[in-house]
Amino acid sequence: MHSLIYTLFPFLRWFPMTRESISSDLLAGVTVALILVPQSMAYAQLAGLPVVYGLYASFVPVIVASLWGSSSQLHTGPVAMLSLMSAAAIIPFASPGSANFIELSIMLAMMVGILRLGLGIFKLGSIVNVLSSPVIVGFTNAAALIIGLSQLSKVIGVPFPRTDSYLADLWRVLEQIPELHWPTLLFAIGAWALIDILKKKVPSLPGVLVAVLLATVVSALVGYENKVTVIADQIKDPQTLEMIDVYSDNASKISEFTNDIAEIRRKAAELEKQSDIERIREAAGLHAQAEVLERQLEMLKAKNTNLRVDLNEKTLLAIQTENGTVFMAENAIPADQDVDSHKWRFADITDSRIVLSAGGAVVGSIPEGLPSFKVPVIQADLILSLLPAALVMALIGFMEATSISKAIASHTGERVNTSKELVGQGLANIAGSFFGSYTVSGSFSRSAVAAKTGAKTGLFAIISAAAVVLVLLFFTTYLYHLPQAVLAVIVMMAVFSLIRLKPLTQAWKADRVSATIGVITFFATLLMAPSIANGILLGVVLTVLHYLVRIMKPRSEILGRKEDGTLGGMRAHDLESISENFVPVRFDGSLTFINVAYFEDMILEAKSEYPHARAILVIGSGINEIDASGEEKVREIAERLCEEGVELMFSGLKHQVKMVLERCGIVDSLGPDAFFKNKEAALEALLERFGTDPESLVDVPRNKCHQYAR
Repeated sequence: MHSLIYTLFPFLRWFPMTRESISSDLLAGVTVALILVPQSMAYAQLAGLPVVYGLYASFVPVIVASLWGSSSQLHTGPVAMLSLMSAAAIIPFASPGSANFIELSIMLAMMVGILRLGLGIFKLGSIVNVLSSPVIVGFTNAAALIIGLSQLSKVIGVPFPRTDSYLADLWRVLEQIPELHWPTLLFAIGAWALIDILKKKVPSLPGVLVAVLLATVVSALVGYENKVTVIADQIKDPQTLEMIDVYSDNASKISEFTNDIAEIRRKAAELEKQSDIERIREAAGLHAQAEVLERQLEMLKAKNTNLRVDLNEKTLLAIQTENGTVFMAENAIPADQDVDSHKWRFADITDSRIVLSAGGAVVGSIPEGLPSFKVPVIQADLILSLLPAALVMALIGFMEATSISKAIASHTGERVNTSKELVGQGLANIAGSFFGSYTVSGSFSRSAVAAKTGAKTGLFAIISAAAVVLVLLFFTTYLYHLPQAVLAVIVMMAVFSLIRLKPLTQAWKADRVSATIGVITFFATLLMAPSIANGILLGVVLTVLHYLVRIMKPRSEILGRKEDGTLGGMRAHDLESISENFVPVRFDGSLTFINVAYFEDMILEAKSEYPHARAILVIGSGINEIDASGEEKVREIAERLCEEGVELMFSGLKHQVKMVLERCGIVDSLGPDAFFKNKEAALEALLERFGTDPESLVDVPRNKCHQYAR
């Protein structure tokens, strides 16, 4: 009963608390909160969401994960990797920042939570073992590059086109470098330098928070944002105005198509629930209609994203006329006309009015107040489409959380239960989805800070969530002028530290095939971005195939004697045979259905290379198990060899393997003399019986095969 209570309510292990532990948790919680607030806003933008959703994800999920998790120092919340994966998974179905995009992000969080909870309840955490170390490293390195470089457009102040090819989008960003916004770049460089200097010189100060506060103040003082809202008649450049009109029309059509597709899918799903064949056919027709609209939607999105980039290249100058301020292209302004020194670019369209900007992008208005309870909107037609990404995110997030927990536990001595951690992470995502949270997981940076500042229990995480509550209630208005370039720098500095090359070089020394798979995973993730989940799925498939090939073809070789007296592969070490009269072979794999054909080939190859041999000795110390297919194949091979007067023998078989052969009658068929305790005893006996000279076999009787008679 006592253990059941602690299983249902693991946070009871925090008690009894002491004044010292509460003081330590308070310090750690406040310190982590100073990092959490700016990080969460930056990661929300990475996920394609308004910054306030990062704060929402730092409230309820943090509390739930701390109460039902296994590690006392693990801090859960928005993380860079899953933020990017969330955006990549949803972009094909909705425009970033739109209402539908937000709904899908929250739904995806619930899906990830349910998957993690299921894995935890059924203790299936070992499924993460399909992710080999080289695959994880290759994926992490590629994802870190993708995440970091995706922020480049915000650092230089240009649009980032979003298409099906991340590398093509990145190239378009690089092509826009001549149009970069210098104040934006200066804010980014200044924030990077300040955070780096404080980290090295004054590590006790929260460099990220200092940079955010200072940048926000400077941005407000210098009027960094500098936007104006105008009507179409104020823009006197026909080409720019025409492009804006086309962009606006396309945006409206994209919104309409997205809603139409969702409605058609819903109707089709309702019709499919009915057993009437006519209704099912009607549903199939609706799906076909939706697919046509989806192709048109993709074409519109591609057209508009390119148009947005082209619009950024169009600069306008403001001039004063009798009718007010108008904006014209520089080459159309009369030489004697006084102009404003600012260069204005298209920024957005709001309520049929055009927003022009001569400054940089800021966070803008952040809604005040706590997230309200709301049941997540479930779009049933997209569940199967999002399921692969949700599964990969569930595994990646779990792997991150457990690796962080175990790393911290190695110093604290706390025992980490991976199944309980899965349950805690699953509940955090499920509960968070009812309060506007997108997918969360354990954070390495914040957890490391918590451990370093002396966190004793999960109370520190609850304190950090309380700090987020205060920000949501009282301080969101003060963050309006925070430059987005500073948030981009926070993301870049966090993810670039994840890039590691040494593990791949070490893997190359140990297993070149696995290392190659890691490299393939790296390039595949880059090429398949933004759908980076496909990159790691490819790595998993290649790893499993490599594992199956290794099982199907385990190490097997004919043995010879080395100069030091030990045995080794004849071909690998260029050795002479021990005897022409018998053949010792090594088979380092279990005899199961997947490799019995290879075992047979090895035996027959040995027989063909030594046609005068009277015995083939299988050194079976590496055979850990045998199944029905293995037993049957051993029987068939023994019978075939016996018909040719050749004996099949074994040495060093493990107890469980020999027991199977005994139960199946093979030991009786071959005779007890065909089984030896170890290889040296076997070689000694065979040398004594058969010798090394083929002429000495004249007096040795051939093996009889009556025991195999059918």
